[in-house]
Amino acid sequence: MRKKSIVLIGMPGVGKSTIGVVLAKNLGISFIDSDLAIQEREEKKLHDIIAERGLDGFLDIEEDVNISLSPKAAVIATGGSAVYREQAMRHFSDIALIVYLRLSYESISERLGDLEERGVVLKENQSLRQLYDERVPLYEKYANMTVDCEGRNIREIVFEIAKRIKY
Repeated sequence: MRKKSIVLIGMPGVGKSTIGVVLAKNLGISFIDSDLAIQEREEKKLHDIIAERGLDGFLDIEEDVNISLSPKAAVIATGGSAVYREQAMRHFSDIALIVYLRLSYESISERLGDLEERGVVLKENQSLRQLYDERVPLYEKYANMTVDCEGRNIREIVFEIAKRIKY
């Protein structure tokens, strides 16, 4: 049985939201940005939630929002930290095909600006490199499909996903 939703996972800056919008249009289904769903529910920006609730508090909120997402057919772009909560990832696995958008550390580092302003979930004194090394194995663990985004434009990435899932 083919799953009707697609969940995009990967590092901040890889392009999950941008690729997600284009992919959803290409497939003729809805698009959901889980970071925006969190902000809407909490009526605050991600970095404000992290500042007020701390890392674990934010991850609890993110998990709760992610578990609440059960669209009939949609592309869901997750926050990069979604993979820290196994229950949310099991939920996504039950309702969707999970696609890991892979990009090198060097490219991620180049793309990202102010990590705090973006709402990137970092532990105290954790570097972007350490975050990358910590998350990549989790993305690989949960992914049903991995798409290499290095040196590719959005159209090429969307075409590859659409072709591989045979939607």
